[in-house]
Amino acid sequence: MAMSGGKDDGSPMMEMNTTPLIDVMLVLLIMFIITIPVATHSVSVNLPVSTPPPPNVVVQPIKNKLVLTATNTILWNGSPVTFGNLVSLLQATKAMPVEPELQFQPEAYANYEIANEIIKIISDSKVTKFGFVGNENYAAFTKAAQ
Repeated sequence: MAMSGGKDDGSPMMEMNTTPLIDVMLVLLIMFIITIPVATHSVSVNLPVSTPPPPNVVVQPIKNKLVLTATNTILWNGSPVTFGNLVSLLQATKAMPVEPELQFQPEAYANYEIANEIIKIISDSKVTKFGFVGNENYAAFTKAAQ
């Protein structure tokens, strides 16, 4: 049995075998399809050119430091104050347009009850920017105590 044309008597085929030609043509067609760039539909828009931003001027925020010493002295930015003065200073900072940050740093041997009273005064004054500083000193202190 012959695949296309020809006779069963063994005589040579006089027709051209087109199967390899078709295979080559299909491979070339696939290669052309793959290499054709994808047609992108784009709309060109002229965007405005921005000017570079001005250099950043770093303004350090105002910070008030409140220290409770081991001798139970309350220091506001290095100056000794009383509980009454502390309340008025906190009210004055709340009245500022930009509330300064309040940093509380009790020393290692400061009285816990006085520190608790100071924290209560700060809480009652409704200061929003409040934080503890110097806590890393207590990590070494507690390790030495153990």
